[in-house]
Amino acid sequence: MIASNIALRIIFISQIGVGALGNSFLLGLYTITLCIGPRMRPIDFLLIQLAFVNDLVLLSKGIPQTMAAFGLNNFLDDVGCKLVFYLHRVAQGLSLSTTCLLSGFQAIILSPRSSRWAELKVKIPKCIVPFCLLCWALDLLKNCVILIYIKGLQDNENITSTQDFGFCSASFNPSFISSLYLSMISLPDVVCLGIMVLTSGSMVITLYRHHQRIQNIHSTSFSSRTSPETRATQTIVVLVSMFISFYSLNCILVCCVHSGKAPLWLVHTSAFLAACFPACSPFVLITSDSQITKYSLAIWGKIKS
Repeated sequence: MIASNIALRIIFISQIGVGALGNSFLLGLYTITLCIGPRMRPIDFLLIQLAFVNDLVLLSKGIPQTMAAFGLNNFLDDVGCKLVFYLHRVAQGLSLSTTCLLSGFQAIILSPRSSRWAELKVKIPKCIVPFCLLCWALDLLKNCVILIYIKGLQDNENITSTQDFGFCSASFNPSFISSLYLSMISLPDVVCLGIMVLTSGSMVITLYRHHQRIQNIHSTSFSSRTSPETRATQTIVVLVSMFISFYSLNCILVCCVHSGKAPLWLVHTSAFLAACFPACSPFVLITSDSQITKYSLAIWGKIKS
């Protein structure tokens, strides 16, 4: 038991530290680039929001979860618990919607010029900021119900409708109305996941057809190059695949947690899976997006000069 607790603490600390470092690096890089660097791509504004909300996901839930793993249980009162869970759920929802916007945006950009999406290629960059603001408004509103159910740790362990999260608790009152409400607020998440699957599939098909056309050209000068647009698409497909995988596994565990009094290890596992995408996504961007290297070199050049 002691060894498992030590391993749990190391895992949470490593996940939060490494993930927050990666997201903070991207936030700092994009902020400096926005102020003094070269002109940014429209998609970079979505990447800024993704890095920010991923940092919020890691810090809002990861730090309290790590403190609970160290045995510090009663450090948050009702107000603190409500705020932590509310911020975490809002940030999780924004991470989902931002990844969905990234996937949809890149699918439109990658679509053939002769297709019916051609007109959207010109208009879509101007819609990024309004869409981001709309996502913030929707997630701030739909997660208000958390302020009702989340409370501090309950002393009475015989309450069957209370789930212990290690540092906070949630009082569930199963009923038709509550189930209907949960289904309604889950609907946007299902829609976003569906859009991501469709747009990712569309991008994979487009890239495959592009690769087939390149193979038919017997010039090595074309076959040996990968366009920045193609690399950006491949990066977003990887991000979407990661998100769907971690999100699906976490949803299964969340359903198990909310179906009854779940053991604490299941709660910790769910928290770990929920933080996997925010912790890994910045490094996918750093290693695969050549534009990040370009921004870094441009900023370094300005600093030296």
